[in-house]
Amino acid sequence: MRLHSLEHVPFEDLARIAVWAQERGHQVTRTRLYTDDPLPARDKYDMLVIMGGPMNIYEEDRYPWLAQEKACIAEAIEHGKLVLGICLGAQLIADVLGGPVTRNAYREIGWFPVTLTAAARKSPLFHNFPQEFIAFHWHGDTLALPPGTHLIAASRGCPHQAFTYTNRVVGLQFHLESTAASVQKLIDNCGDELTVGPYIQTPADMLAPKQFFLDIGENMTKLLDNMARQF
Repeated sequence: MRLHSLEHVPFEDLARIAVWAQERGHQVTRTRLYTDDPLPARDKYDMLVIMGGPMNIYEEDRYPWLAQEKACIAEAIEHGKLVLGICLGAQLIADVLGGPVTRNAYREIGWFPVTLTAAARKSPLFHNFPQEFIAFHWHGDTLALPPGTHLIAASRGCPHQAFTYTNRVVGLQFHLESTAASVQKLIDNCGDELTVGPYIQTPADMLAPKQFFLDIGENMTKLLDNMARQF
């Protein structure tokens, strides 16, 4: 399988997803939007992974490539590609499908539990997930569910944490791909967002729980394997 990533900043790359792809023997290519790399033609990939970033989906005046990126995502969905969006990536998918993206009531940064919905139990993409698990978060915006999608997960700080569309498209507001190294990069580059709040942890708290990194890695592998079975 050919996996292509859309990356918005140098400090948010595929992380553990790249490890999975290498272990499974998948080809990986990428578009670094921050260096004006060209977007891929749809016949050049089978799975599109849209990563996170500190920008917002509505900032096309500051990031003109957002409009072209949204068109690329819409084309991928229309032609039945596997599509995974993480954080900003999930918000971009929601926007393309008609779900507004707005400021969340709380900024969520750190390790917090998410709970699966009844729809998740019926989904072939999440059927083998635990009912509740700890995920890593770093976001201030949230999304409304687009028409035709299914709510998969929620948390106390953000009611729309994950959704699916046609069993080939997944949006995750939270992060399962994170490693200690990738979280450190976020702290180094986005530390000004670590203000006081009910769902904001300190850098030490984010980096300390080694078991959490192992657990989200297992869940990332489950989801990617489940998605690959739809190919």
